[in-house]
Amino acid sequence: METRQRFADKFDWGLLFLLMMFFIVSALGISSAQTSGQYETNFVIRQAFWYVVGGIIIGGALFFDSDQYKRLAWYMYGFGIFLLLVLLISPESIAPYRNGAKSWFMLGPLGSIQPSEFMKTFLIIALARVITNHNEVTVRKTLKSDFQLLLKIGFTTLLPLAFIMQQPDLGTSLVILAIMTGIILVSGITWKLIVPIYAFLGVVGGILLSLVIWAPEFLEKYTGFEPYQFGRIYAWLDPYNYSKLEGFHLINSLNAIGSGQIFGKGYGDGEVYIPENHTDFIFSVIGEEYGFIGASVVISLFFLLIYHLTKTALDTKEPFNAYVCAGIISMITFHVFQNIGMTIQLLPITGIPLPFISYGGSSLMGNMLALGLVFSMRYHHKTYMFSSEES
Repeated sequence: METRQRFADKFDWGLLFLLMMFFIVSALGISSAQTSGQYETNFVIRQAFWYVVGGIIIGGALFFDSDQYKRLAWYMYGFGIFLLLVLLISPESIAPYRNGAKSWFMLGPLGSIQPSEFMKTFLIIALARVITNHNEVTVRKTLKSDFQLLLKIGFTTLLPLAFIMQQPDLGTSLVILAIMTGIILVSGITWKLIVPIYAFLGVVGGILLSLVIWAPEFLEKYTGFEPYQFGRIYAWLDPYNYSKLEGFHLINSLNAIGSGQIFGKGYGDGEVYIPENHTDFIFSVIGEEYGFIGASVVISLFFLLIYHLTKTALDTKEPFNAYVCAGIISMITFHVFQNIGMTIQLLPITGIPLPFISYGGSSLMGNMLALGLVFSMRYHHKTYMFSSEES
């Protein structure tokens, strides 16, 4: 009885409740998507299976505390790099191209698995260890020491980023950069370095976007880009001129969400056809069938999740845990902002799913692994992390 009581006291029931709510929303959204008649497989049952697997992953994560994760950081990072390397050199019978990207291992009747989804969490753990170790041995913080830390973070991120871009997978590459940026912002590196570097990158990005719009011939001539590679940008800015190609998904997504109005059309009453709407465009289904109210509920759940993770990061007294939380917050926030943004023309379309709601085993297991780290923090350190007394 005493052991059960200790477990009940230490376990993060609030986070578990949020996951249960995400499962309900995911099941309703995927079930609604299937009423369009474009699928023969029952993806709700599959999603429930992956949630169970994710629960097992979280249970396994509870057996390790932050010190053990810190010691295992490079082994997990190396394992992720190994999987990405094997993926690139594997024959197409094992790792086929899907939508122009070689990102999945085929596992026969079990479906497929995407190593980059797990690499995101492995990278977060590795970056947290890099920063923690650097700050522990840095006696006096200087511009030079901050620059050295920035280089360490950059090189640690560069290797998995290079492999993922070779697939190529633009969406996941952007997530990797978002993770790196979020961790840099809380690493203690002086703003005297951060502001000029990111301002420069912002200017370069703006120039490239301007060239894509106004002078694509220049990029084709001097960079080797092909005209079709600019299609998503053009379709994002003017989808109706590309309604039969890159703009097809966006136009239908806007029609679906707009037609849902305040209360939606109701479960199974969606009328706008969106291919593969149970994955990256699940938010469009929710917007059409459950309206502004349903979409607001989804966004509110993510707000509560980010708030919960932020509170964990602020309450913990172990820097390693705080950096891990910052990386997870950056990853999930970028996923949500990009996925919802692309369905309403706020951002270009990329292959980024909506966390915990879009159908996808690899994505869900990768996110569950990330939250497993948070469950572990709460479980092993609740006695002093969340005490009302000052230590």
